[in-house]
Amino acid sequence: MMVDKNNLHSLTSSIQAVASPFRSYLNELYEKYQPLKEGAVADYIPELAIANPDWFGISVVTVDGQIFEVGDCSKLFTIQSISKAFIYGMAIEDHGRDYVWTKVSVEPTGEAFNSIVLDEKTNRPYNPMVNAGAIATADLIKGNGATERLKRTLDMFRRYTGREHDINVPVFLSEKATGNRNRAIAYLMLNFGMISDRIDETLDLYFQQCSIMVNGHDLAVMAATLANGGVNPITGERAIDERYVQDVISVMLTCGMYDASGEWAYRVGMPAKSGVGGGITAVVPGKLGIGVFSPPLDVKGNSIRGIKVCEDISRDFGLHLFNVAKPKHNLKDWIEGGDSVDAW
Repeated sequence: MMVDKNNLHSLTSSIQAVASPFRSYLNELYEKYQPLKEGAVADYIPELAIANPDWFGISVVTVDGQIFEVGDCSKLFTIQSISKAFIYGMAIEDHGRDYVWTKVSVEPTGEAFNSIVLDEKTNRPYNPMVNAGAIATADLIKGNGATERLKRTLDMFRRYTGREHDINVPVFLSEKATGNRNRAIAYLMLNFGMISDRIDETLDLYFQQCSIMVNGHDLAVMAATLANGGVNPITGERAIDERYVQDVISVMLTCGMYDASGEWAYRVGMPAKSGVGGGITAVVPGKLGIGVFSPPLDVKGNSIRGIKVCEDISRDFGLHLFNVAKPKHNLKDWIEGGDSVDAW
């Protein structure tokens, strides 16, 4: 009987994960934060308000394809703003970083993510993680009409996760019906030449990308793909040109967590992106990707359980990008379950 190579690899990785002390560590994290009752589920989009605040999942995928998961990692939800980071990477692949730079800056902003404001000197959106910048990058996605552009977008996400994705139509229609603020942003950018005049088509693509259905496992694989230089560690398929990975994760580090991005970079030190659906995807370059799903959000729009999980993992294994101290635990040791004392 023939065995698919990718399925065999996933099976082997899962068996390794079961035997690893790292899985026990994630179980303890889950038990620690599952009882947490802080925060509130997003309700400005009606479909988001029906989420169960008890949903909680933690997924970690290493760059060599090992998988560690606990909780509701297969529960589907809409990707929302997490999509912005990956669409930005796609826009750079389509046009090159120099051209994209003329349309979208990379500066953090203290303004709300949906502010109707552009840089006063350049008229560019401040960065691709706020709505204005995300609309501008969506406008840059190539394709002959709306259908081809959407197909290319969905295929890009397929390469990152290793599976096909659907759009939550009720969420898409809800966002479209209530998206007047985003329309105002788009027309302001049109006035300054930052986007093309295909306003409705681009806004539909933007609303659709935010309405793509993912789960916690997907978020971990997506982050692990970036950590692995743009190659999906499960399927072996390249999702983004290696040259542009640094562009994506740099902006994730400085702008990916809404108005809490500075504090996140200071405390956690991992490139990450959050979404109001309750997801967080975090990248540890060269090592692993983390996906956390928990709908209750703080006042900044970030998953409360997700932040705490990432804080603990970063601290316990010394994964802050600028950490130079000896970590509490040796990550390689805990993942492999061996006796090695060498740092990863």
